[in-house]
Amino acid sequence: MSIVLVVHHSPTPRVAEIAAAVLRGARTAESEGVEIVEREALDASIQDLLDADAVIFGTTANFGYLSGALKHFFDTTFNESHAQTKGRPFSYWIHGSHDTTGAERAMQSITTGYGFRLAAEPVVFTGDVDADRVQQAEEMGASIAWMLTI
Repeated sequence: MSIVLVVHHSPTPRVAEIAAAVLRGARTAESEGVEIVEREALDASIQDLLDADAVIFGTTANFGYLSGALKHFFDTTFNESHAQTKGRPFSYWIHGSHDTTGAERAMQSITTGYGFRLAAEPVVFTGDVDADRVQQAEEMGASIAWMLTI
């Protein structure tokens, strides 16, 4: 069985809606032997990351950066995992009220350090969560999960 780990910090209803869409999309591959493991960023562990075959990250953009919760996950797992997770497929979503530039730059830098391989178009945006964004999030989740069935 393959595992997709979804690690996110979704403290607001808008961001929780994006998380739910990603999970809904990823779960479409469960019938094909893909297990979806969801963890809040502060609850995710090094073992969760090591066990995963693919990873999806989600965060708010706070003061021009990733959420502290997701940054904490990265800080506490990097040293013990980056050599073992090199090449692991991933994607992400970032939602901000006004600007996501710094958060996206940080996500790209951190995931490059891990050696992760971007495998689906990220969903990065500001403003309202509309039907198009929800659909993009679902498609991203499904893309990551279904690639593990090939």
